[in-house]
Amino acid sequence: MTTEAPWTEITDAAALTELLGVPTDAVRDKERSALTDVDRDWLASSPFCMVATADADGRCDVSPKGDPAGRLVHVLDDTTIAIAERPGNRRADGYRNILANPQVGLNFLIPGRGDTLRINGRARLVGEAPFFDAMVVKGHRPLLAVVVEIETIFFHCAKAFLRSQLWRPETWAPEAQVPRRAVLAQRLERPGDSIESLDAHYGPSYEDRLYG
Repeated sequence: MTTEAPWTEITDAAALTELLGVPTDAVRDKERSALTDVDRDWLASSPFCMVATADADGRCDVSPKGDPAGRLVHVLDDTTIAIAERPGNRRADGYRNILANPQVGLNFLIPGRGDTLRINGRARLVGEAPFFDAMVVKGHRPLLAVVVEIETIFFHCAKAFLRSQLWRPETWAPEAQVPRRAVLAQRLERPGDSIESLDAHYGPSYEDRLYG
C-alpha cells in the first residue's frame, strides 16, 4: 500500500510570487485602457473569442463565441466593443451571470496565431441597436449584443499555444480517444435518441442552421 505525499497548497500572494517570480517591467506595464489601431485590426480579424463571466456568488462560466471575422465584434469607440449573440442552446449561463455581475474577461483568437488579445471590462446586454446592421451574417441580425466597456486590454504571449501545438494539423486526432459528438450526446444528454438520428442532427444540416 502506497501513501501519497501531502499536497503543498499556495494560499497567499507572497507564496505565489516566491514560486513564479516577478514579471518584467514590460509585462507588468503592458495593460492599456483603450484600443489602438492594432487592437482594432485584431478584433476585425478575429472569428472566435471566449467570454468569461461569474455570478454574484463567484461561480464562473466560459462561453465560446464565433462568427466570420469582421462580424463577431463591432467597435463602438476606443473603449467600447460589442460582441454578437446568435441562435444557440438558450441556456444563457454567461448572460445570466452578466445580469448579476457585469465583470467579464474576453480572449480573442486568430487561427494560426499563438498570441491572443485579452480584454477585461464591464458588460451589459443590448437587445437592439443601430450597430446591429454592421453585424448581420447571412441576412440575420444578432439576437442581442454584449457591450463591453474596456477596463484593461493587452496581448498575451504564444507559449500556451506552442506547448499545446494547437495549430499544428499533424498533431490533430479529434476522435482518437474521445467519441464523435453524436455518441457523446447519446451517452450524456439524449439517451432516448438513436445514434443514426444524432448523426443526422449533427451532420451537414447542422451548419445550415447556424443563423436561423
